[in-house]
Amino acid sequence: MANVILSVIGSDRPGLTEALAAAVLSAGGNWLEGHLSRLGGLYVGSVLVEIESDQVEALRATVRSVDASGLTVQVAPALAGSTAEGEVLRLSVVGQDRPGIVRQVTAALSGLSVNIEAFETRLSTGAHSGAPLFHVDARLRLPPGLAADAVQDALEAISGEIMVDVALTPEG
Repeated sequence: MANVILSVIGSDRPGLTEALAAAVLSAGGNWLEGHLSRLGGLYVGSVLVEIESDQVEALRATVRSVDASGLTVQVAPALAGSTAEGEVLRLSVVGQDRPGIVRQVTAALSGLSVNIEAFETRLSTGAHSGAPLFHVDARLRLPPGLAADAVQDALEAISGEIMVDVALTPEG
C-alpha cells in the first residue's frame, strides 16, 4: 500500500468534494484524512489517501477529470510515518488583528525548535468593540527535553508587544 497526498485548489462551487471523493474511490483509494475549506473565495485543501502502490497512476488519471472541471489537483507521495517524540501542546492566541502576529508567534516557537503540527487562523468580530479579533489555534510538538514552561515564557514575552492573550495547554 502507498499513501499519497492530494493538494487541491479551485473556484469554490457545490460538488467539488464529491468529485474528489469519486475520483479517489474509482481508483480504488481510501480517503483517510482531509482538510478542505473555502479560503479567499477558493476551495483549497489536502487529502491523505491510501491506495495500492500499482494504482497510484490510476489515481493520477482519475483526478485529471476533476482537473477538467476546474479543480487543480496535485498528487504527491506521503512520507512514511515516524514516531514523533516530545510533549504535545495546544496553543490558543487571541488579540486585535494586526500585521505581524503570525510572524512573531512562529518565530518564538521556531527559536525553541518547536514543531507546528497543525496551525489554523481565523478572524472574528469583538463582541463589545466590533473590532476584528485574530485567533490562532495550533498543535505543537516540543523537542525532547524542552519544558512547556519555556514555551509559555517565550510566548508571554511577546504577548504584550503584539497585544494578544496566549493559552498553552497539554493535549489530552
